[in-house]
Amino acid sequence: MFKKLQQTYQGKKVFLTGHTGFKGAWMLKTLSLLGAEVKGFALAPQTPNDLYHLIDGDAICESVIADLRDKKRLEEEIHSFQPDFVFHLAAQPLVRLSYEIPSETFMVNAIGTAHVLDAVRLLDKKCDLVLITTDKVYHNNEWLYPYRENDRLGGYDPYSASKACTELVIDSYRSSFFNTKSYPTHKKAIAVARAGNVIGGGDWSQALLIPDIAKAKEKKKPVVIRNPNSVRPWQHVLEPVIGYLLLGAHLAVNPLQFSQAYNFGPHLSDALPVEEMLKLAIASWGKGEYVVEQVEGQPHEAGLLKLDISKAINELNWQPKMNAQQAVSMTMDWYSEFAKNKENISDFTELQINNFMDA
Repeated sequence: MFKKLQQTYQGKKVFLTGHTGFKGAWMLKTLSLLGAEVKGFALAPQTPNDLYHLIDGDAICESVIADLRDKKRLEEEIHSFQPDFVFHLAAQPLVRLSYEIPSETFMVNAIGTAHVLDAVRLLDKKCDLVLITTDKVYHNNEWLYPYRENDRLGGYDPYSASKACTELVIDSYRSSFFNTKSYPTHKKAIAVARAGNVIGGGDWSQALLIPDIAKAKEKKKPVVIRNPNSVRPWQHVLEPVIGYLLLGAHLAVNPLQFSQAYNFGPHLSDALPVEEMLKLAIASWGKGEYVVEQVEGQPHEAGLLKLDISKAINELNWQPKMNAQQAVSMTMDWYSEFAKNKENISDFTELQINNFMDA
């Protein structure tokens, strides 16, 4: 896997939005190992323990700290860099926060993506784009059936709806400005990646399961969970990161065939309830306690969501490498190493990436 991706990205210019975030920092580190020249565009990391700081992100990319809503700045940075690839990960990614800042969520996610696409329109060169949305773009009936890429889009909460809107923006731009029929003229290929709930080391986000476990462990307090029976498609962060890179590699070779949407999630047997994932994490860590705190009047969150990943398996030759237990174990290993040997965590992160790609 490493050599295959290295052939695509070594020496190439990659513009990565959201490079200071959790998934973006894993993406940045992976691209650095593959030999890519990376320019990042994102808000500043929020804490000293953000993964971006821990991997010394400033040393492995040209980092631009700016807001997606700053259209002029984004256009200047993309145009001056002249990228071969664009991976758009920057977003307001939290469901619960979207209830507090709904209009800002729509601005960042939908209009921010339009700004990225406007900037790419200015490029007079071949460029392949992988735009990241979410598994929550689907109109979720909360039934047992996994969602396929051609299912209806929608969204109850502002975050999910903003990402569904983002997909409409992408479809419009693809039809209007990057149509596959006129590819020889514009030379831009656009694919969409929809990933499930990711876990992994270095995530300190508020009100997310694995970060809550790590924080509770550090404070020696029980983990508090809100929705123990909610089912999510859990996967280690490297699963979709490698999926995005594979999708980009396929775009580079056959832009017309792969300019479409792909789901990246676990096998259906690993779409597990929150409480079961928590028990796996506690068992992997060796000890811990939790309490269920169900408070009336909490914002709505989906109770059941599964993805059909057969398209990515069949067309991209991608599939999950780990089951839920292995993903949790790998994640808890990272936090355990962080607690014991923070100074070595960048090397440990690199080791996990290399081991994953060699598996």
